[in-house]
Amino acid sequence: MNLLYANDRPGHYPASFYAATKAELAPFPELRGEVRADVCVIGAGYTGLSAALHLAQAGLRVVVLEAHRVGFGASGRNGGQVGSGQRLDQEEMERIAGRENARRYWDLAEEAKVLVKSLIADHAMPCTFHPGVAHACWHDREVRHTHAYAEKLRRDYGYDQLEVLDHAGIRALIGSDAYKGGEIDWGAGHVHPLNYALGLAQAAMAAGAVIHETSPVHRIDKGAPATVATNHGRVVADHVVLACNGYLGGLEPQVAAKVMPINNFIVATEPLGDRAAEILSQPVAVADTKFVVNYWRLSEDNRLLFGGGESYGWKFPDIVKTVSKPMLEVYPQLRDAKIDYAWGGTLAITMNRLPCFTRITGNILSASGFSGHGVAMATLAGKLMAETLRGQAERFDLMAALPQPRFPGGVALRWPMLVAAMTWFSLRDRLGI
Repeated sequence: MNLLYANDRPGHYPASFYAATKAELAPFPELRGEVRADVCVIGAGYTGLSAALHLAQAGLRVVVLEAHRVGFGASGRNGGQVGSGQRLDQEEMERIAGRENARRYWDLAEEAKVLVKSLIADHAMPCTFHPGVAHACWHDREVRHTHAYAEKLRRDYGYDQLEVLDHAGIRALIGSDAYKGGEIDWGAGHVHPLNYALGLAQAAMAAGAVIHETSPVHRIDKGAPATVATNHGRVVADHVVLACNGYLGGLEPQVAAKVMPINNFIVATEPLGDRAAEILSQPVAVADTKFVVNYWRLSEDNRLLFGGGESYGWKFPDIVKTVSKPMLEVYPQLRDAKIDYAWGGTLAITMNRLPCFTRITGNILSASGFSGHGVAMATLAGKLMAETLRGQAERFDLMAALPQPRFPGGVALRWPMLVAAMTWFSLRDRLGI
């Protein structure tokens, strides 16, 4: 079974709140026949569209191939949170990479946030960057660690955007007794994810990139040049950028061994009206400390957009049931709220939750596996691949130097082994250990 089609109709966005409120953008034509390009980009999410934009701005001939629609995958379905740092905290980054390189990885992540904000502003994109992401802690030990970590970032990295919250502070912010404390990161923020992807597509097109939708790639014939084959056409290109993330499938086994797709889910309630102020007293996004993270924010029309729950097979479960359980643990007062939208999507994780930057061959690059931290980092990944193809590879190579172990059991056995691991972590969360 192909994840591109397991839960979705070909060429259609899922019936999400984001699709219902997306900006107008006319469909792009399917690729038919043979075309020549300097760079063929496979995947029209944040990574691919950012790469296409930056390459086209540099004057290269760029062709983007998308199996469904622009922003169809995780880029158009996620929680919209633009987080700080890498997916692992700086204490762990220092352990993995040393203090000097950990600082470089931090600076890249800070640049990624700035890049998102500047792209939105510079290209008048149909979305707004809203500042503020809160982190809510279930247990007292997590509160202590969160507050100590805020001090570390201030002291060692000069990052002073974190406001620590005690139990009363988190309760006042999110209107729930579930959490013991936390923080607000005012340097982070949140966006309408699909409209951001559509804005990237418009910017790339304006810069000269050619985008083809409903053009799934079946084969890459490696060489110089490489040939990329679709249903009804092919692209002959000097360079190829793989930007498929959770929808890579079997296109490149070298990446698939290190990057695995998982499914995540979101619901949107009916507009809550005056009740919205009881859910979030400030217009920030929230993520909590569960291993399978709960995350939420209010839409501009005061719906609660709540994400939670994961699955590791091909088909999506009952999404309303899956997400309502954690949502009502946090907000039991919403038991009577109607769910207007429920959708799922496939993202990609790595063993260590750090992104996987890979040189497949001398003229084929890949970046994926953002592990739920991709709005900013995937955008930067596209820029770094564009730099590399123009002869400035230092920053791409820095990301590629991060350790990327293969999943135990290889591609065939990684699913059942992940299910076993996730079951253990879920039990640990419930027991508070």
